[in-house]
Amino acid sequence: MPASLETSPNSRSLGLPPIRIVVTGAAGFIGGQLLHTLRGLHAASELLAVDHPLKPDMGPADQAFGGVRFLTHTQFLEALTAGILRPELIFHLGACSSTTETDWNYLADNNLGYSQKLWTWAAAHGARLLYASSAATYGDGENGFDDTLELSRLKPLNLYGKSKHDFDLWVEEQVRLGVPQPVQSVGFKFFNVFGPGEGHKGRMASMVWHGYHQILNEGSVRLFESHRPDYAHGGQVRDFIYVKDVVRVMLSFAERREVSGLFNLGTGQARSFRDLIEATFAALGRPASIQYIPMPADLRDRYQYFTQATMAKTARAGVRYVPTSLEEAVTDYVAWMSRNA
Repeated sequence: MPASLETSPNSRSLGLPPIRIVVTGAAGFIGGQLLHTLRGLHAASELLAVDHPLKPDMGPADQAFGGVRFLTHTQFLEALTAGILRPELIFHLGACSSTTETDWNYLADNNLGYSQKLWTWAAAHGARLLYASSAATYGDGENGFDDTLELSRLKPLNLYGKSKHDFDLWVEEQVRLGVPQPVQSVGFKFFNVFGPGEGHKGRMASMVWHGYHQILNEGSVRLFESHRPDYAHGGQVRDFIYVKDVVRVMLSFAERREVSGLFNLGTGQARSFRDLIEATFAALGRPASIQYIPMPADLRDRYQYFTQATMAKTARAGVRYVPTSLEEAVTDYVAWMSRNA
């Protein structure tokens, strides 16, 4: 039995409520923001945070997660298998999210295999699983970014995207085979998420985070040159979505137990990196100063120049929301970074 569950709140003999909701990847970007929101909606004793072992600089788990119990990803799986835990809802956001990761064995175990185990457990125990897929599964977008596309047509450009796509394909196959399924199974194809809590991602953090720090430290921002004639330098476009909107949409799906499937999670409106950085300068009250640099050779053949989610399927599922505008989201995020500098 994991040491931190020796007096598990699942023990009804203690008169405590059981753990109902689990967030994997709780020490990460989106998972951390989701857990923060859930703490305002539920008692801490109903929640469980799961991630890889915490780094020393995060401090004790009860401080890092505001009183919410914590298990490592290995302990969590062991607790499920042993019957110590039986949550109703798992938000599975834990994964290696580096688009430059080259160790397929690691990705196959950490992103694919672990997800399969959670899905299978949820199916066997009448639980719900809402999990992270990725817009990286669409590859170069030659077939568009429509979440009604046949999955077999998609060709991810990197191993991270492949790990997410392989799980989507596996879930599709389970459904086709008619095997037992979770009460609710929802995959989210996250597009370019940015906002508070992403600083630890380093190179993978958004250009708002990088741009903010470059402006303060250097007075200008470096963006990639375009290596395609149909896009101007800095004119590469993405579907940028604020993390607060992402959390709002995930919780809306959680309220609709009858809805399952694979859904885009973006704004439906592509904007350029230049727009993003100009909004960052504006939020700091400074004139824009942008330098264009060559794209690293290791990215050129795997770089998405255009992404834009279609959101009609989400609307048909009964989840309708007005995304925060790019300028408003960047302004809010820059203010947060300034307060927490």
